[in-house]
Amino acid sequence: MTKQLLFALALLITLAVFAWTMRKLFHYFRFTKKLPLNDIPARIMVTLKVAIGQTKIFRHPVMGFLHALVFWGFMVILVGSIEMVIDGLFGTERIFGILGPVYNVIIGSGDVFAAIIVVAILVFLFRRLFLKVKRFYGPEMKPVSKADANLALSFILILMITLLGMNTFYLIMSHNEDMGLVGYYPVSQYLGDLFADMNEDSIFFWHEFNWWAHILLIFAFANVLPYSKHFHVFMSVPNVFVSKISPLGYVDNMESITREVKLMLDPATAFAASDEVPAKFGVSDANDVTWINYMNALSCTECGRCTAVCPANITGKLLSPRKIMMDLRARMKEKGPGLVSQGAAYDDGKALIGSYISEEELWACTLCNACAQECPVNINQPSLILDMRRYLVLEKSAAPAGLNTVFSNIENNGAPWQFSPQDRLKWADELFMNEV
Repeated sequence: MTKQLLFALALLITLAVFAWTMRKLFHYFRFTKKLPLNDIPARIMVTLKVAIGQTKIFRHPVMGFLHALVFWGFMVILVGSIEMVIDGLFGTERIFGILGPVYNVIIGSGDVFAAIIVVAILVFLFRRLFLKVKRFYGPEMKPVSKADANLALSFILILMITLLGMNTFYLIMSHNEDMGLVGYYPVSQYLGDLFADMNEDSIFFWHEFNWWAHILLIFAFANVLPYSKHFHVFMSVPNVFVSKISPLGYVDNMESITREVKLMLDPATAFAASDEVPAKFGVSDANDVTWINYMNALSCTECGRCTAVCPANITGKLLSPRKIMMDLRARMKEKGPGLVSQGAAYDDGKALIGSYISEEELWACTLCNACAQECPVNINQPSLILDMRRYLVLEKSAAPAGLNTVFSNIENNGAPWQFSPQDRLKWADELFMNEV
């Protein structure tokens, strides 16, 4: 009974802290722009393919396969974690054992995946600590980012070790006490031979130690993740579901511009007086983005695959698609509390453009969509970059000189070139000179 009370208290604290963090974090969505979702069946298919199937991660075959195994392993092990919560609350032991053969498959798979994940995490840690993988570095990657990654990987490693430890000592206890083994443990049964000579008190202690260590680490990890780049553990699947499903090169029209043009073309409204404040064009700060842009920022794994394939970054320009998403996340974290306390009109004198992202970075983008194509969680960086460019052009008239020339020519001549409309066919005059 004492164990159940302690577990219930730990669970209550975990849920309370997690709910408080999520409420604070997701409260910021109120200050983003609405954007409807369409074609739900297509989104489900994309989610199954990209999020569950992990298809995009396989562009790096070896590391991608290891990462996919970690993801799939977590999905299987999650069933065992839910079982532990039920057992902890009600004092049962392996309650899902009533599933019989199905339970054997699930728990057996989880036991194998735990060992695989241990190996994968050791490989990941070795690469981060000893190999200078280029995409793990960059001006935006501060020491805290590297420490964050190492901490999360260490958490996962210890979680898997304690899971294997719990299974191993459960096997030994079941054998010694002849209490009937529930489940199948293909890896732990070999580990059990290493500890078979321990006395019963020690076996019981280490089983309980690993059980408590595993579940409390899960609780702690769940509350560390929202403050870490590994928040994508929670956010990646829903982010893929809400991601862009139209072709990557497709550019959405701005509804505000379309509405203004239609009003001007309507004789009844073209010259009518209106007290309506014109909508702001584009994005200059975190609260101008759509809720999907913000979800993209929360889902960013900082893996650097986007920046590694960016032609602008490769040629030495300032643009880093990863930095764009990290900056949006950091800016919302900075401005969000003020928006919550003072409302949408809150202004702290800073902005996403200028304080975090320079105009040079934005205009370096070729909109090739290589970053969006490469992102394993379907983040669409170009859509945010384009909206910030729209703000610079439509609100600040701050386009580069070359583009301003094109704009002026279109306005004056109806074409991008600096020629009068009356002179456009002069090039054809010489075609008929020999006939005269």
